[in-house]
Amino acid sequence: MTMKNTFVTASNLYQKGQYTRALETLNQLLNTDTSPKTYALLAKTLLKLGFRSDAAKAYELAGRQKPHREDYLREALLLHAECGNEDQALSIGSLILPLAFKDPELAYALVRIFLGRQQKELLTGFKTVLVDGPELRHRLMAAKLLTDDLYDESNRHIVATLFKNHPDNIVFRTLYLIFAREVSDLATVDKHMAPVKAAIAAGNFDHVTPDNPFFHLHWCGDEAINKLAFHDTVPLPAGHAEARRRAPHAWSDKIRIGYLSADFWPGHATMKLMQRILELHDRSRFEITLFDHSPLASQREQEFDYSRWGRMIDIRGLSDQAAAEAIRAQGIDILVDLKGHTKDSRARILNHMAAPIQVAWLGFPGTAVNIDLDYIIGDAYVLPDHSKPHFHEKFCRLPECYQPNDPIYRPKPRPTTRAQHGLPEDAFVFASFNGNRKITSQMVDVWCNILKRSKNSVLWLLCNGPRAEANLWARLEARGVNRKRVVFTTRIRYEDHIDRQQLADLGLDTFPVNGHTTTSEQLWGGLPVLTMKGTNFASRVSESLLNAIGVPELVAADVQAYEDMAVELAGQPERVAKFKETLVANRYVMPLFDAERFTSHLETAYDMMAARARQGLQPDHMDVAALPRRTEPFHDESANAAAIAAE
Repeated sequence: MTMKNTFVTASNLYQKGQYTRALETLNQLLNTDTSPKTYALLAKTLLKLGFRSDAAKAYELAGRQKPHREDYLREALLLHAECGNEDQALSIGSLILPLAFKDPELAYALVRIFLGRQQKELLTGFKTVLVDGPELRHRLMAAKLLTDDLYDESNRHIVATLFKNHPDNIVFRTLYLIFAREVSDLATVDKHMAPVKAAIAAGNFDHVTPDNPFFHLHWCGDEAINKLAFHDTVPLPAGHAEARRRAPHAWSDKIRIGYLSADFWPGHATMKLMQRILELHDRSRFEITLFDHSPLASQREQEFDYSRWGRMIDIRGLSDQAAAEAIRAQGIDILVDLKGHTKDSRARILNHMAAPIQVAWLGFPGTAVNIDLDYIIGDAYVLPDHSKPHFHEKFCRLPECYQPNDPIYRPKPRPTTRAQHGLPEDAFVFASFNGNRKITSQMVDVWCNILKRSKNSVLWLLCNGPRAEANLWARLEARGVNRKRVVFTTRIRYEDHIDRQQLADLGLDTFPVNGHTTTSEQLWGGLPVLTMKGTNFASRVSESLLNAIGVPELVAADVQAYEDMAVELAGQPERVAKFKETLVANRYVMPLFDAERFTSHLETAYDMMAARARQGLQPDHMDVAALPRRTEPFHDESANAAAIAAE
């Protein structure tokens, strides 16, 4: 029988559904005929018999022969991806990549592989084809490709397209609202949050579960609900944390602390807070290792002596599993994640048993959902007893404030004038320097009430761009505020921002997310900040900071008291001046900017955690006792200036 006749016979058997006989015939034919059409028929036959991985190989052999057959390679790639043969799928993808940018199925398969390998940066070009894909799963995958850049117009376009085409889809509504809040599009937020709030009031939390835990905090101040925002996290298996704690571990005389973050560069807000603490760690008792997973190499590799902070280990190119193995290889006793559910987080590394004690601190003001953690570091203000049922972690409460602050490298306010910043000389200036996403409709309405009730006052308002300014002004104008009563400003150089804060009379805090670093910066600059009692960690931060600097009077009981106190202070400039004097007098005496005191408390916390673990005890809530109060300044400003000049 000729090769042609054998192929026809195999094809007829395939058409009749006699797949086993067709396979036998094709196996004989392949001894003499390895043409693309023979391998393609073999692939189809193997598929009918359920041999999907073998079918993928056959399609690949058919397609790789020159000239390449994209249709066969496409089938091979899809089957390899389905069977978990990722390397083979990617190898084929390199041959037909242009096709993948037009074919949503191919794009979907490749994206799943790259996401699993933490290579999201390679996937930007697939967003457009996926958002226009025929199936919902394509569009959901497009949503996963959104970057953390909320100012990226391509991201904004995709989110708007998804929501427009699927207005009832909870995930797309959630994403759309995140982008709307970023530019203070309060009218859109109010409109599309209405069904969300109605559902929650009826006991339906379907709108909460897919929300990003970080962005969720910006509209929900109820910690009983906050813990339900899972986003795309996966629950840990039962007994996972217990198995991690029981795993063999070699302790040493020193406690080995590992800090996990993407923010190990001096200009980041986290390092502006804690770099002095890293320097002050007692090296006779603690070994400090920094595990860096920053996405931008240039940030960390600028000229800076990182050895002052600790030993730096680069885990940027490692998978979560490999990163955890690298951490274990260093014998880390306590691993402290500084990111939680925030931008560029790699908190899921902790789900691979990286260390016997795993701790959340500083980056995320709430419980970390589906992350294997033993403790969260806070204080009695941000983590009161009645919050314990709403956290997955045990509380480790520092005695005065959970937020570290650097009194050495943070710039001191320099003289400046209101004229330089477009502020009226004789008006009472209320200021908000918080991010636009923190400004809710309720806050704007309260600020409007304050302006209307306070004669000769203005609101100095930070905006992240023209779009946010236009949206905020629309709301203010609709509430009857004259344009002359609002002074919009933009982000400026950090040193200049520290200078300008002192020009305001009173900082107005936001809810349900307070100013965090922003509030401590204002207090450092001598600007009193008015806040109110919060209902979750994120809304209690300013209360913690104000108590730590010695002005607890600026914590109002509720929103009405907040409004009334702002109006009252606008009419009592002498009282505001007294607050400013107190802030300056307390800067180097009270705990807020006392880095040495803070480091001692933090190290005591680590000692307590390690002591329990060494004894085989499970994590439990703990409170660190405070050192005796200082009566003398902890810092000589003139000596510091001389030291910095010498450097």
